[in-house]
This record gives sequence, structure tokens and C-alpha cells, in this order.
Amino acid sequence: MALLPYGLSRAVLFNMDPEAAHDLTIDLLARGAGTPLQWTWCHSRIDDPVTLAGLALPNRVGLAAGLDKNARAIDGLAAMGFGFVEVGTVTPLAQPGNPRPRMFRLPAAQALINRMGFNNDGLDAFVRNVRNSRFHSASRTPDGRQRMILGLNIGKNAATPIERATDDYLIALAGVYPFADYVTVNISSPNTKNLRDLQSDAALDALLSSLKSRQGELAAEHGRQVPLFLKIAPDLDGEQVQAIADALRRHGIDGVIATNTTLSREAVAGLPHADEAGGLSGAPVREASNRVIGELRAALGAGYPIIGVGGIMSGADAVAKIEAGADAVQIYTGLIYRGPGLVGEVARALRRSRAAGTTAQAAAR
Repeated sequence: MALLPYGLSRAVLFNMDPEAAHDLTIDLLARGAGTPLQWTWCHSRIDDPVTLAGLALPNRVGLAAGLDKNARAIDGLAAMGFGFVEVGTVTPLAQPGNPRPRMFRLPAAQALINRMGFNNDGLDAFVRNVRNSRFHSASRTPDGRQRMILGLNIGKNAATPIERATDDYLIALAGVYPFADYVTVNISSPNTKNLRDLQSDAALDALLSSLKSRQGELAAEHGRQVPLFLKIAPDLDGEQVQAIADALRRHGIDGVIATNTTLSREAVAGLPHADEAGGLSGAPVREASNRVIGELRAALGAGYPIIGVGGIMSGADAVAKIEAGADAVQIYTGLIYRGPGLVGEVARALRRSRAAGTTAQAAAR
């Protein structure tokens, strides 16, 4: 259990520039992991195991990509009780991202807007950080339990023309493959020009075909199959979701993450910073994310792995994601507003929900 109430930390962090607070937090998590300082944020992991795309998740609560872009804080994040953590997005070459300021809080809506633009130190630095993490070298936690699952999220460089985006994804896939439990292909950030065009039929088919072929080659080379997930946007209509679902099935992609941030400002109109360019995350994206999850489940059928993300600020929000059709969930903005205690709250809520469902099924027999 964390020794420092998050409310105290949040009061300090929310008086800082959002990106400066973010950088300070990552630095603290990176430097403090494995030291007595870790007791200020660590929480016991709630066991609620599930197997997803062949991965044994210790529980169904993950961290969404974007918080730890350079994989610096894997060990610190592992101490929060997550069942899985996704780091990145990483691009083949280092890039600074978009000009600052590029991150904004909307506290009245429990939301963030960011236009970071895949700022990261590049593939070589990213892989080095993953390899150097204590987590990566451990097959079990110190108490002998199943270790957390690690996802690595890949994207394209801003300077790479969209017609050559596949080249970047293939480079990144080959670079992270030996060190990942799963790899997420991010084609849904709104902050890299034309990136979301890759969600269209022809472009998506070409990208997924190339990635699936390369996955097969890498599996043979490294002697293990690393699942591929696709991360999609919430700003899709039913026809677009159906087309993506068809492509996922057609190319044998292992799972889907729904969803990224939204371009819609309907839920935050009139609030300070609401008109800033970028992706909106947090509570306002919850319903759009749940809608896409429901449409994906209807299109993909039972058993296809779906990770739900977007607007989880409480245990009840996470349960709603599962009820919409997700198998597991990820949090990000909720962690910023609620702190590490949200991880355990969500895990306990999902475990109770599963137990209640099992009891109800037994009673119905």
C-alpha cells in the first residue's frame, strides 16, 4: 500500500505545467523503482487472471501507451499492481514531437488534451531501456507469482510520408519483437499528420498484410509468437468499425485495442483549453469508446481479444467496458486524476463482477 496519499501529490503536480508534471513523474518512477521511495506509490497486485491472445495476464487492468514513451519507468509502473503495462509509442528514429505547449488539463471534465506527436528518443534507446529493466530479466515476481505482461507500442515517424508508413512499422516491429510480450500497432493518434488515414480499407489491408507476414518471419527467427494488436480511434462510424473488424479477421491480427483519444469537443465545449488542437482523453471519451467496443464485439464475435480503453475513472467505468464487450482494460488519464489507487479499485471491481457473473450462471443452470 502506498505510504503517500495521492491527493497530496496531485495538489503539487496540478500546480505545475502538465508536461513538466508528467516528466517529473516519469523521472521519479524511473529513479525510485526498487528503492525505499517506491513505497510512496506501490500497491499490491489484485489477482484476477485471464488468458488473452495466448498471454497469461495476472489481472485485467493495464496501463495504456503514452505515459512512458521511452520505456524508462517499467519497473516503477510494475509496482502499481497492473496486470499488464504498455509503453511507447516508439518510432524508428528519435523525434521531438510537436511544439510546446502540447498538453492541457480540463479538470472540470476529468480530461486531458494532448498533441504530443510521438515525441520519443527513438527505437535504439527504447529497446535499451526495456532490456535494462529489472522486470524484463525476471520470469516471476519476487514472491513467485506470475509477472506482469509488457506491451510495446510502435508508430511511424512524422517525417515519413504516409505512402511509406509501412516501412517504419516493419522496422519498429523487428526492433521490439524480441523484447515484447505483445506489440501494438498505433494507427490512431490524431497528432501525426495523416496517420488515421491508415484506418481506411486499402491502406489498412496493405499495412496489416505486411505486418502479419513479418510477424511470421520474426516468430520463426526468435522461436516464439508475439501477438499483434491494432489500436484504433473512437471517431469511427459503424461501417468503418465493421471494415476494420473484417480486416483484423482477414489478416489474422491477434487483437484490437479500442480506443485512442477523440477529436470531438462536444462534451467539453466552453471549458478552458477545450479548443486546443489534439486528442481528448478521459471521462468525455468513455461513451464513444464503449460504443466502438460494442460494435467490434458484434462484428468479431465471442473470443476475439478486445482491450477497452477510454474514460475509465472508477471501477464501475471499467465494469462497463467489460459489459460492452472488452476482455481487459487499460487506464491512463484516470491514473493522472485518481492516482495509483485506481489500479486496485478497477481490479477489485472486475474481479467482483466476474465472480457475480459466475454465481449467476451457476444459479441459472
